[in-house]
Amino acid sequence: MDLYVFLILLIVILIVIYSRFLHKPKYLTTLTQEEFVQGYRKAQLIDVREPREFDGGHILGARNIPMSQLRQRLNEVRTDQPVYLYCQSSARSKQAAQILKKKRGITNIHHLKGGFKQWTGKIKKK
Repeated sequence: MDLYVFLILLIVILIVIYSRFLHKPKYLTTLTQEEFVQGYRKAQLIDVREPREFDGGHILGARNIPMSQLRQRLNEVRTDQPVYLYCQSSARSKQAAQILKKKRGITNIHHLKGGFKQWTGKIKKK
């Protein structure tokens, strides 16, 4: 009996790991900085970090819609243009993409691999 409980628990853990870390949604593309730079000027560039992080430095041309406000500000994101997201490390941008897909039906979403902490391009500080 203990073996069955162990196997079921192991299967559940593997499913969670796959769905959280290994499964790549079709609506979200992870881009290197070079790929990100090639497309973000023709898209909506959204920084989902909190305002204090944004004010400390952000990618030139980005607008700030923090994850904590995204659900209330969904109507600010157009559905007819690609969306380029970034956060500090790329975890919040993945969450934001999921919300935009689910709540707005947006499927042309890209995010910066490694997030802003990996960014070496031009930045603007407030």
